[in-house]
Amino acid sequence: MTRTLLSGVAALALVAPAFAQTTIAQANDPWFTAAQETIAAHMATQPNTKRAKNVILFTGDGNGVGTNYAIRMFEGQMNGGTGDDFVQPHEAFPNSALVKTYTTNGQTADSAPTASAMNTGVKSKNTMINVSDAVSVSDCAGMSGHELTTFAEIVSDMGKSVGVISTARLTHATPAAVYSKTVNRNWEDNTFVPADCTNQEDIAAQLIAAMKAGTIDVAMGGGRRHFITEDVTDAEGKTGKRTDGRNLVEEAQAIGAQYVQTEEEFLALTTAGSNAPILGLFEPSHMLYEEDRTGEPSLAEMTEAAIKTLSGNDEGFYLSIEAGRIDHANHDGNLHRVLMDGVAFNEAIRKALEMTNAEETLIIVTADHEHAIAFNGYCGRGSSITGLCMDINDNGMMNTGVPLTGSDGKPFTVAGYLNGAGSVLIEQADGTYSGSRPDLTEDTAKDPDYLQQALIPMESETHSGEDVAVFAQGPWAHLFNGVIEQNVIFHVMHQAVTAE
Repeated sequence: MTRTLLSGVAALALVAPAFAQTTIAQANDPWFTAAQETIAAHMATQPNTKRAKNVILFTGDGNGVGTNYAIRMFEGQMNGGTGDDFVQPHEAFPNSALVKTYTTNGQTADSAPTASAMNTGVKSKNTMINVSDAVSVSDCAGMSGHELTTFAEIVSDMGKSVGVISTARLTHATPAAVYSKTVNRNWEDNTFVPADCTNQEDIAAQLIAAMKAGTIDVAMGGGRRHFITEDVTDAEGKTGKRTDGRNLVEEAQAIGAQYVQTEEEFLALTTAGSNAPILGLFEPSHMLYEEDRTGEPSLAEMTEAAIKTLSGNDEGFYLSIEAGRIDHANHDGNLHRVLMDGVAFNEAIRKALEMTNAEETLIIVTADHEHAIAFNGYCGRGSSITGLCMDINDNGMMNTGVPLTGSDGKPFTVAGYLNGAGSVLIEQADGTYSGSRPDLTEDTAKDPDYLQQALIPMESETHSGEDVAVFAQGPWAHLFNGVIEQNVIFHVMHQAVTAE
């Protein structure tokens, strides 16, 4: 066996020079030359081992490999192309890896332990944020001594500023993992915390405590109702949820924080040159989907304001930016809103790239988990990612414009879900489920409010346990390669800011 293997290696060595002299017929083909240029660019890329001044962590909530693909297609088609050859800003980064998202007790994760892994460097249980998995979910008494140190605390002690931005509530799992420690992600204000849980503040109160401690300098997103009391009215005429008499907004203002609720107030913020903390709460609950956004800043605009503010610190900053509503639209089975928020996420990434120096800023783009999204059929190029799967054209590049059909003779969309509110199975009077797929037209499928067809009936579509991707550029970004555990993301960030 050894002799045979060595003989084979020798034979390859002999063949190699002959192969190098072969005339390659496709050498001038655009696909061939583009691939050569890609290889040349990769060969020219050198690792940056400088200490990172800044770290920006972008999390597209629920933006796994499949969802990322759909966003690529959508933005490319918005720009007049076929979509598949479009390059999103993070897809041009020189370093990437696949990321395993399971948790210590879940094959499929929720956003609390995944965000915790990225902010603490260890995996933990579903539902808990920045607490060791030695503790049971909701076990307040057992939490003491098992709280984990966060990346925000580490860099704050180094003199850096910290910001957190989300289109979800700031008290939601992903943004909360930047500053809070809790045995239950749902304890967003005092009304959710059990009466006998006296050793843990609710998540909103922990954000204000972090501002008072100087750990958080900028916080913008939704979730206003968790910061004000039942008798306080906000800018939209809605009251808060708190019953403990604490107006956390006033507590933030008492330490000099700038507080904004509306787009007009946001535009009047003092950013560059200001040391005052910023608290922006633009909705009682989550911020609006990009499709419906009015009267509040976009994710890119919040990113710009945060970077302007945080850049005033000569020691640098850590900024966590979440596109939270990609996840929510996936849960709704509403692909159009997923993709609109995905494009808004891309705009925020472009803004950060424009405003920072790649030599000193580590930018990471990833997701916390994927969803049960799936892609159907042998679709021809140019089939709308939100529309019907059109047949491949044997005589040209673009699809034929004729929808493919299933065995039931009915067309189907390019994308769908394995479960969710768009299920084709309908509950009958006797409690059983049955049904068939309705006929679809391209116009119906592309309606912004259309729910993609799904199989298993569920009120809310679920996450999935498959890998997500991470893309990175800047100092120590080259450490992202292969298939990694999700908690490794923290360790790359930590290496980047502590490198000698």
